[in-house]
Formats: sequence, structure tokens, C-alpha cells
Amino acid sequence: MNRCLHPTASPSPVTLPPARRPVAQRMQATLPTLAALPIATTTLAAALLFGLLSASSALGQNTNPQTQAATAAATSVQTARLDSVWLQPERSAAATVLARNESRLSAEVGGRVLSWGADVGATVRRGHLLLQIDPTDHELALQRAQAGRDAAMSRLQLGLAQLQRARDLVAQGFFSKEALTQRETEVALQQAELASAEAQLRSARRQLERTRVLAPFAGTVVQRTAQVGETVAPGTPLFVLAESGAAEVQAHVPPAEVPGLRRAGAWQFQPQGSALSHPLRLLRVSATVQAANRTQAVRLGWAEAAAPGAAPGTDPGAATGTAPPGSSGVLRWRDPQPHIPAALMVRRGDALGIFVRQGQQARFIGLPGAQEGRAVATQLPPETLVVVRGQAALTDGQALN
Repeated sequence: MNRCLHPTASPSPVTLPPARRPVAQRMQATLPTLAALPIATTTLAAALLFGLLSASSALGQNTNPQTQAATAAATSVQTARLDSVWLQPERSAAATVLARNESRLSAEVGGRVLSWGADVGATVRRGHLLLQIDPTDHELALQRAQAGRDAAMSRLQLGLAQLQRARDLVAQGFFSKEALTQRETEVALQQAELASAEAQLRSARRQLERTRVLAPFAGTVVQRTAQVGETVAPGTPLFVLAESGAAEVQAHVPPAEVPGLRRAGAWQFQPQGSALSHPLRLLRVSATVQAANRTQAVRLGWAEAAAPGAAPGTDPGAATGTAPPGSSGVLRWRDPQPHIPAALMVRRGDALGIFVRQGQQARFIGLPGAQEGRAVATQLPPETLVVVRGQAALTDGQALN
């Protein structure tokens, strides 16, 4: 005997969400009909109703898969104009103040050192006597050269007189032309001897002058190696003299920073241990890269008007308002070209770049020459909308809210 549902039994009320109420109503309408069905048929119908209820629940939660996928793909990010986030980085490099001329003065003649006229640290003018070598031997050489020149002059005067006499005799017919030619040749030789004697005399005078070592320019004595009483030979180092009033600042800059250095409109040198900075002007940049440190040498001059040579005993730096030669410090400049901060850059594949907003999409823009952790120069328009937050999870072409 088939068991049927009790026809008088009424189902207990069930409270369902609004999304399920239409299905529940249909179930209640169907229950009286199920009462008259066999058990197997009833069981199958109940299963069908349970599946319908589950599908309806799922549809209530996600009624439009395409809309839900589009919502998941769209991402919320924060953007800003490029000109509000870019920066103009300040660069720096170790620098040294170098004298334009730093000469190593050596002995040009041999002799014993009699005296020196400037010690280390002394400021001297051009032509100042730095050292005196015993001139005795050179004075004697000058006297010999003077005597040789006088003798050559006397022989030439005698030869000229004899030549004139020979010419008179030839005119009278008492002297042959061959003898006259011989006299003329003798006079020519005597003139050459006189020229040689005069050259030797000038050389002797020059050697005597070289016993006095003079400062070739106004500067400061950096080193003195000569001692009184010692004998020096030609080429022996005596002094190191650094020119004052014409110093230059030298720095070594990586090639990647040279374009920004050239673009900068102002350069500053800050001496070590000082809070003051001195304005500079760019003079030249070496066209070659040094193999030792992979940098390019840069020379800069003082922007302030250089004062004339300092008087002896004064500070060369005080005379010009700049740092004296030998000072070390830091060269600073600011690159005027806008740079994108390193924090905004992300890597996609082998390229570093940034994400910008174009309409409702994110676009990846690679930045050639960009390096991890370093700001990179850019030519993008100032009004470009750059993603400043959330760019790490973006992909090229992704939709944005």
C-alpha cells in the first residue's frame, strides 16, 4: 500500500529571503498535488524542487556574471598630476680646489745653495727671490765669455782695416784680386767668430741669472726641498709653488649625471667643515671617461670676480672671497629637468616605468634608462595623470574605477 502525504496536513510556515519567495510560493502551490503522487514520484519531485531552490539562491547572489566580472576587474587607484609629484633632484660630488698652476721649480744650474727667500706657506709675488745658488763659477764663465767676445771684436776690426787697405792697393794696381778675395774671406770668418763669441756671452749671462730662482707667478709656497749649504745639480727639485687668485674646482662625476650637470643653472661649492657655499661657473667637462673610477672630470671656476694677486702674508682665499687651493669639499647642483620619483616606478617584464590613467584604463609607460631606487628624468607633459597609489597590482590596459 502506497503511503501518501496526509491531505489535511498543512506545511509549517517558512520565512524565506525576498529572493526566494517566488520559489516558495510555487512550492506551496505544488505540495497539494504531490500528495496524490506515489512515493517514488514524490521523492523525485522533492529533489527537483530542492535543486530549483538552490539554483534560485545562487541566482539571487549572482544574477549577472558578466557584470560581476567587470566589477572585479575594475580597480580603484589614486592618481595625481605629474607636475605635482615630480622633483628636481639635487646632485653632489666630492670636489677639490686646485690651483690653475702648481709648478715644481727645479735648479737649472749646478752649485751650492747660499740662501732661500721663502718657506712653506709663504705668499710671494711674481719675481720674488726664492733661492740663491753660489754664482762664483758662473761669474767666471761670464768673464771668459766677455774676454772671448772682445778678442773676436778686435780681430774683426783689424781684418776690416786690412781689407780696406787691400781694396785701395787693388785700385792702384799694387794688389792682386786673388789676394783681395783672401782678405774678404778672412773678414767673413772673423765676423762669424764674433757672432759665436757674443752667443757664448749671452749664454754665460743667462746661466748666471739662473743662479737666482725667482717666482714665475704670484702664489703660495707649498713645499721647499732646498737646504742652505747643499750642492744641487740641474734638475734638482727646489720648491713647489701654487698660483693664487686663479684656482679652479675639480670634481669627478658619473657619466649619467653629466647631462644634468650641464643643464643646471647654478653650482655651489661647500668647503669641508664650513656652512658657507661659494657660487661657481662651469668651465669644461672632460670628453673622456677615466678607466679607474668610471667618471668624467669637471672643472669649474669661481663666479665671484677674482681679485688681483694677494699681498705677501695674506690668505689667498680671503683676497678673493673663495676657498684657497688645496681645500676639499662638496660640489652641489640641481638638475632643472623634472624627474619621476623612484617610489612611483614599477617593473613590468624587463622594463621599469609608471602607470598613467588614460580614460578608464591604466597604461604602462616604460622609462628608458631608469634604475632601481633612482629618480629618472622624463619628458611627459605636466598634466599627465600618474598612478601614485595602487600601481603595484596594475596591469597594462586594466580598467579603473
